Amino acid sequence: MTLLLAGTSACNRGTGEPVVGLITKTDTNPFFVTMKKGAQGIAGTAGVDLQTFAGRVDGDNEAQVLAIENLISFGAKGFLITPNDSKAIVPAIDRAHEAGMLVIALDTPVEPADAADATFATDNYQAGRLIGQWAKAKFDKSGTQAKIAMLDLNANQVSVDVQRDQGFLEGFGVDVGDPARIGDENDPRIAGHDVTDGNEEGGRTAMENLLQKDQSINLVYTINEPAAAGAFEALKAAGRERDVTIVSVDGGCPGVDNVGKGVIGATSMQFPIKMAELGVQAIAEYAKTGARPQNTAGKNFVDTGVQLITDDPQAGVEAKDSAWGRQNCWG
Repeated sequence: MTLLLAGTSACNRGTGEPVVGLITKTDTNPFFVTMKKGAQGIAGTAGVDLQTFAGRVDGDNEAQVLAIENLISFGAKGFLITPNDSKAIVPAIDRAHEAGMLVIALDTPVEPADAADATFATDNYQAGRLIGQWAKAKFDKSGTQAKIAMLDLNANQVSVDVQRDQGFLEGFGVDVGDPARIGDENDPRIAGHDVTDGNEEGGRTAMENLLQKDQSINLVYTINEPAAAGAFEALKAAGRERDVTIVSVDGGCPGVDNVGKGVIGATSMQFPIKMAELGVQAIAEYAKTGARPQNTAGKNFVDTGVQLITDDPQAGVEAKDSAWGRQNCWG
């Protein structure tokens, strides 16, 4: 549903059900498409009128601000948002709070995190740590010295990007310096960082750039599985696909298939349907009783789970295989 259609349907809904919004980064990325399906699937059961919005491209804060303004005008009880700009969206969230709305960040926290009422998300640091621990065990077992390419999202230091990157490095045993910042580590095993925009073309270009810088790269961290697929194509073109290990985060069905094919060595699966379902239910409960969601014990967010997927298990790192992954993947 486009922004315009969402507004039109809301103005004519006449259902009497509380309006709940879902604002995703884009409406094309399979992760957010799956999240939308999860929210739509639970909306009827939860007794809410779901209105969906999305940025035009990853990073489009303006469209998300407009979506919030529309939801305020609709008298919505609250909304779920995967922020395109974790800091720039906060003033619009503040206006939503002034209108009495419950705001839940999905997947990507806002900055500061307490600007939203709750965050329902993968523990992205743990997702990165798991693939880092797996890679360390694999390289230690073979006695191979790693030379690491870091394929990140973009230059904006978005929290999900930072957490996955830094979690991977910590899991691999690299001193990350400031854990809240990408790229300030000083370890000779790091060949370099480049950005991918989280898509296949960006992954290919970033991998090409880093291979030109250092031909000895043998381990590639990628922000997500589309970037991993692009990195593999660049490695294949360079004749390096057999001697370089790629790790990633997502758990989408194409990515899990790539684990089965050996394109990706290991990936950390997250659960976007669960995020959206729990988020819609939380706002529905808020509309009925005023109750607010409670964080997972010991964390400052609601942890919706993460699972390492690999067909090359390593000692000391709990994992499921790609067959399990195919039964539980999304997209």
